[in-house]
Amino acid sequence: MIRTILIDDEPLARDVVKHYLKNFPDVEILAECSDGFEGLKAITQHRPDFIFLDIQMPKINGFEMLELVDDPPAVIFTTAFDEFAIKAFEVNAADYLLKPIEQERFDQAMHKLPARLKQAEPTEELLESAGMSPAQQHRVVVKTNGVIKIIPVEDIHYFEADDDHVKLSTTEGAFFKNKTMSFFEKTLDSEQFIRIHRSYLINLGQVSKIELKEKDSYIVLLKSDIWLPVSKTGYVKLKAALGI
Repeated sequence: MIRTILIDDEPLARDVVKHYLKNFPDVEILAECSDGFEGLKAITQHRPDFIFLDIQMPKINGFEMLELVDDPPAVIFTTAFDEFAIKAFEVNAADYLLKPIEQERFDQAMHKLPARLKQAEPTEELLESAGMSPAQQHRVVVKTNGVIKIIPVEDIHYFEADDDHVKLSTTEGAFFKNKTMSFFEKTLDSEQFIRIHRSYLINLGQVSKIELKEKDSYIVLLKSDIWLPVSKTGYVKLKAALGI
């Protein structure tokens, strides 16, 4: 048996998939989930071979959910998402089905599935491409001590490179994300977040003052009373962003 989970906030959409799956008796449905929180819990519990996943869901969207899954399964996206996002993941996903899903297209995806299962899984390239969508640019979803937290980007003071992770410094404390500094630099609004150093990306609204530390070396003070180093390139970017 091939084991799957249906993750979609629309009951009718899940019903359509279940109806089409009647033609594929070797596929077992382990669970149905109506949002990303339920989906994350079900994947962790059941470890399916693949999932049917909607993108636009309440609470956290499909991409955000995938970022939180350790060793994620292969994915067949079931979505009404716009075309630019489809191009971002069509090479990396097991398949994608546009709503309303047609029986012929569904059958085609399922017939290709065994071969795709051997090679297709959500890759970092897929998730980083997905991050360029507007829905991903206004918040960061993290999981800490088993708790999922949604952090609006305006609440983030700065990002700091930390080995294989990036540390997010906020008023509520520090959180960690398994991403790269380059990802956040490319994803976030360049008028709000400035890369001042190879290890630091700051929220421009948090800048209190800039001081010369020594010849051609500057430091910036944030409103949270934190001093951060500024590289030569970062200083140029910072001055331009502040209009000085």
